[in-house]
Amino acid sequence: MFDTMTFTKVAAGLCGTFLVFLLGGWAGELLYSTGGGHGEGHDQAYVIETGGGGESAEPEVQVDFATLVAEADPSKGEKVFGKCKACHKLDGTNGTGPHLDGVVGRAIGSVDGFAYSDAVAGHGGDWTPENLDHWLANPKDFISGNKMSFAGLKKVEDRADLVAYLQTTGQ
Repeated sequence: MFDTMTFTKVAAGLCGTFLVFLLGGWAGELLYSTGGGHGEGHDQAYVIETGGGGESAEPEVQVDFATLVAEADPSKGEKVFGKCKACHKLDGTNGTGPHLDGVVGRAIGSVDGFAYSDAVAGHGGDWTPENLDHWLANPKDFISGNKMSFAGLKKVEDRADLVAYLQTTGQ
């Protein structure tokens, strides 16, 4: 039943399989290596802050959002508004979302003819630059239960530029 040729085929199949796995592992290491841990000049992939170490970190400087808006560039804000154009307009007509011309200083949930969610309609307050900052950072956290599907703008500079641009519209 087992002759020399059959044994040779089985042995070659096992060696070939081993070679495929060996080359696959080598290719995986080459593609997904973080490069750390061997030799000089390699940085860690991440650092876990433990709070210890005895070093006193410098306190983070908190800048007032109104100051950022005053220093912001409305032309950059116009470019950031490109992310909003799919749902919002500046010509006084509503789209998927309410129009945004004159939004700075306007009451929250007050555009006539737009069907706001109950959460936004009952929120109260005005769209101050600070409220717009919180809304633009994460709409779901600012007013939970709203219908806006946008995740938010992570960079505070983008939010300040956008608010500065929106201040120039609908005046």
